Amino acid sequence: MTNEYEIIKLEKHDTKDIHDQHQNGSLTVVWRDWDKLLANDPKMVYVSSVNSGEVKGPHLHKKRNSYFTCIHGKVIFILKNNDGTFSEIESSSENPILLKIPPGMPSAHINISDNVSRILALADVAWKPNDNEMDNVTFDDYDWKKWKLNE
Repeated sequence: MTNEYEIIKLEKHDTKDIHDQHQNGSLTVVWRDWDKLLANDPKMVYVSSVNSGEVKGPHLHKKRNSYFTCIHGKVIFILKNNDGTFSEIESSSENPILLKIPPGMPSAHINISDNVSRILALADVAWKPNDNEMDNVTFDDYDWKKWKLNE
């Protein structure tokens, strides 16, 4: 089991109106079975929302690989590396990445936008009530104040 995260740049394509071909939006590919971007096919897909200035986590999953992309708003994922340092990875619809967090790696995410942010999550182990697959942890040595959360 590796305790290293991975950032996967996602494909983003402009979409066009069928009548006059003006750009009417975009499409971001998160997962296709034939891409083989994920080591295991997802067993659970869900959307998590986090209010402006709020933090979810930190916690770790014992058994599952988790893959996250922010589909609305902007978040910073904070990961605690094996050496005790922290990595900060930004995700938003403008910066479409898929972040893989392996089992045993503590993480949290902070909504740095002014409104609710939504994160699409794919997991290779499905959540079940009372499965004790997740542990809450603390990042006591992390500088949370730099984000000026809900002050």
